[in-house]
Amino acid sequence: MRTIAALLTVFNRKEKTLECLQRLYEQKIPDDYSMEVFMVDDGCTDGTPEAVSKDFPRVHIIKESGDLFWNRGMYRAWKAALSKKQYDFYLWLNDDTFLFDGAINTIIMDSDIKSHKSIICGTTQSLNGEKLSYGGKVMGGELITPESELQECNYMNGNFVLIPKFVYEKVGLIDPFFRHSLGDLDYSLRAAKKGIKTFVATKIIGACENHETLPKWCLAETPLFKRYRALYSPLGNSHPYYYFIYELRHFGLFVATKHFFTIHLRATFPRLWKI
Repeated sequence: MRTIAALLTVFNRKEKTLECLQRLYEQKIPDDYSMEVFMVDDGCTDGTPEAVSKDFPRVHIIKESGDLFWNRGMYRAWKAALSKKQYDFYLWLNDDTFLFDGAINTIIMDSDIKSHKSIICGTTQSLNGEKLSYGGKVMGGELITPESELQECNYMNGNFVLIPKFVYEKVGLIDPFFRHSLGDLDYSLRAAKKGIKTFVATKIIGACENHETLPKWCLAETPLFKRYRALYSPLGNSHPYYYFIYELRHFGLFVATKHFFTIHLRATFPRLWKI
């Protein structure tokens, strides 16, 4: 029997979390596979963990204080799974990702094609199905459209990702240095440095809305002090410190230093980016 540990972290999105888990448990997985779910409750105040306990009593809930955010929450969920046993696969799942029928079968079969020695990244589409939202990307940032053959990508969003045990043993856990974002991108680039490739699953696996609005620190109508507060928020998308370390690690000192200054320049003079 091959085992899967599904990992997610949640904060105050009760209805979305319940739908996400409902779609997950409705998946039909191969007879020789079993799955357990590990969910970090990062300080929810809207009744999410209570509702999950009621509707999905098999979910392992790890209670935290609310300061982990996505990346560190996923790290904590992964550690909780490992404290129980070594699984054959670790499945990252965002709680606002709603899986289509056959999503897990697709990602398992795609992993099997690569002898379970690669990362498989699922692609999601918008809720209305009009465009792709998250998935594997080329270095320029463009999403790769799934095809009948597996396609290699440079890095990935962490909405729905299968990490085989072989990959975990080579690469390790998602890096808890990063607080909210960047940990998923960092993981695929770390894997590449160890000779492990990341592939885009052969089908669109679910729906997840892409939040395309510019962060507050990019908006001229936001007062300067609020722009900087937003920039240095864990949810600021390009936190200068974490982004600098990420780029230094993977793209070198020149690129990291250049973007460190241009991020602050944009936050100070956002209208320059409209010229």
